[in-house]
Amino acid sequence: MKRRTLLLSGLAGGTALLVGFGVAPPRARLGKAGTLPARAGEIGLNGWIKIAADGTVLLAMNRSEMGQGVHTALAQLVAEELELASLERLLLIAAGHDSLYGNVAMFIGQLPLGPRATEPGHETPLARLGAWGIAKLARELGINATGGSSSIADAWEPLRWAAATARQQLLGAASLRWKLPLDELQLKDGMVSHPSGPRAHFGELAQEAALTPPGEVQLKSAAQWRLIGKPLPRADLAAKVKGTARFGIDQRPPGLLYATVRHAPMLGGAPGAVPVDTALQQPGVLRVVQLGPYAGSQPAIAVVARTSWHALRAARALDIEWQARPAGAVDSAQIASALAEAARRAAADGFAFVSQGDAAAALARAPKRIEALYEAPYLAHAAMEPINCTAQILDGRVEIWAPTQVPGLARELAARIAGVAPDAVTVHVTYLGGGFGRRLEIDFIGQALRVALETRGAPVQLLWAREEDMAQDFYRPAGAAWLQAALDADGKPTALQIGSAGDAIAPRWLERVLPALAGPVDLPDKTASEGLFDQPYAIAAQRIAHLATRHPVPVGMWRSVGHSHNAFFIESFVDELAHAAGADPLAYRLALLDGLPRHAAVLQLAAERAGWGQPLPQGRAQGLALHESFGSIVAQVIELSLDANGRPRVHRVVCALDCGIVVHPGIVAQQIEGAVVFGLTAALFGRIDIDAGVVRQRNFNDYPLLSLAQTPAIETHLIDSERPPSGVGEPGVPPVAPALANALFALSGERRRRLPLF
Repeated sequence: MKRRTLLLSGLAGGTALLVGFGVAPPRARLGKAGTLPARAGEIGLNGWIKIAADGTVLLAMNRSEMGQGVHTALAQLVAEELELASLERLLLIAAGHDSLYGNVAMFIGQLPLGPRATEPGHETPLARLGAWGIAKLARELGINATGGSSSIADAWEPLRWAAATARQQLLGAASLRWKLPLDELQLKDGMVSHPSGPRAHFGELAQEAALTPPGEVQLKSAAQWRLIGKPLPRADLAAKVKGTARFGIDQRPPGLLYATVRHAPMLGGAPGAVPVDTALQQPGVLRVVQLGPYAGSQPAIAVVARTSWHALRAARALDIEWQARPAGAVDSAQIASALAEAARRAAADGFAFVSQGDAAAALARAPKRIEALYEAPYLAHAAMEPINCTAQILDGRVEIWAPTQVPGLARELAARIAGVAPDAVTVHVTYLGGGFGRRLEIDFIGQALRVALETRGAPVQLLWAREEDMAQDFYRPAGAAWLQAALDADGKPTALQIGSAGDAIAPRWLERVLPALAGPVDLPDKTASEGLFDQPYAIAAQRIAHLATRHPVPVGMWRSVGHSHNAFFIESFVDELAHAAGADPLAYRLALLDGLPRHAAVLQLAAERAGWGQPLPQGRAQGLALHESFGSIVAQVIELSLDANGRPRVHRVVCALDCGIVVHPGIVAQQIEGAVVFGLTAALFGRIDIDAGVVRQRNFNDYPLLSLAQTPAIETHLIDSERPPSGVGEPGVPPVAPALANALFALSGERRRRLPLF
């Protein structure tokens, strides 16, 4: 079996890994022609590609579109190898639930390895072995998930191999039919032809192609690419501009009923006595359904009515006797205090992800020591499309329409609740009006299925009010870090010790959605410490440890996960070290990036394009930050001023990015721009406060988003690379907060160590 290489990156910020797959090369993920059900006139060539009678290429789409452009970029890979002139001759279809469509790259990203262990061409044996083992496990599990900025990395070789194999089958079929040499045939924009005259479109050759061995298959070289690297029109653009795009909330199957849900106002609470008769007297109300805890949700009450307005109005009017959490009310201020104390002892008591040299001894004898406590609050996802799911149970079959990032897990939960086999469940993945990790959860799908059991075969759309979404989220965990560094006489760090504290994210998620993989004892959670243990700077002695806590606040994946706050901790602290050393922040970082030329190149590019060190207008300052996550390296320079009230006005954000080969530069720029807006929102305003068990923030009036008027000019500069693609959707978020804080310090001399900054 021929040995090939595949670069993969992962869910919660794992660095890219170059892995030799001697056992299962990319061809092993082709699947069979019968994997895709063939309708009239359609011919399957492998598990990814069918050909319609008119020659249209049908691509099995296994990733959810939530604005990140994945439907365009993945289609681009296939169109490239099939020599299509554009995406117009390619149609996306649902991928189904075969394990073939599982996300391998997402799981490889869970390996707790830093950049010096995984730098391409210099991987350690442990990195290679670990990635190989995790990849084998992920292929067996076959979990289809859109997350971790992993979609392109995961599809990069399998999808191109699928298309290239189909190409060779089509050419081979034409060669056999016309009895002409294969190397004389031309394939272009859905047609196979020969200079002597014979021509046929894909549909005319498909049946013979399905029976034709592909022979030797080769991927196109970069010099041959015509579509990869080009900013093609997005596949979802027309529908979203015209208003014809169908999100979860837009589904309207015949006979649709509506339901809304009310949870206890306090975390951990539950409904007591419910005035059902009173609710049923409300206009349009049909029934009241008691909901148990599904995939991490709290027990709740659902009101079913003929319209969403009737359901919402009746639910709000219910005078329910709520039962408080038996163990007492939750208080975020108390949790923050406990986390700060835990962070101070985490270096000794926590799990050490990195331990090299004797950091404690180096700190004790250092001529100068810098130490600081950094803190971050809980954050909500606040996706623009409200939580919703439409479900129908009829004649032993279940049909679901949902904006979900994990259709396979949704299917398994639905089958358990409805008491049917998984094969009796169909999940229609709609467009997602924002995900940010919230739709990696399936609690709302469980609730919709429970209501559908009561509607006697009628479809029902479950909808959460915004206030329910804000108060019943799986929040980005609050966290704290106690950072200590020893500086020599020249201000160079000789030791770095970090103790961080915060709730484990991955174990809680597994308990909710994949209980079979959740153990009785938590393993060390890489997602909680990522961005700290894998920081890139060369410091001789290091001890970086995390103390996992478990507070009664539900936590989950939030865009860029642990990197979202840990980058703020480490990159703000490195800025403190540069200031203590009397050094320029850029030069100080570059001196510590020995052996990591890609990191240095990204940092230098951002600084150069931002005019770092050049005179600025009066009253302005710049701050910078560098961070690697999801296999990609991002540097940002933020330029700001303060208004008359002392509030920041961000004028410009310059981003440099090494994300490997760029499939669609326009989408990359859009993702970075969205990440900057998302990161600025969190850094300036984002916080969830819990008082007496109740979340104080209820809607966008007290959980504000960055407005258009507040949005700065955002520039994206890409590093040319020959490395396979890595993550894009999330890496732009982590550097925002530290670059902003560092700019504030440069302007005002005030070091802010707690988020949000204002």
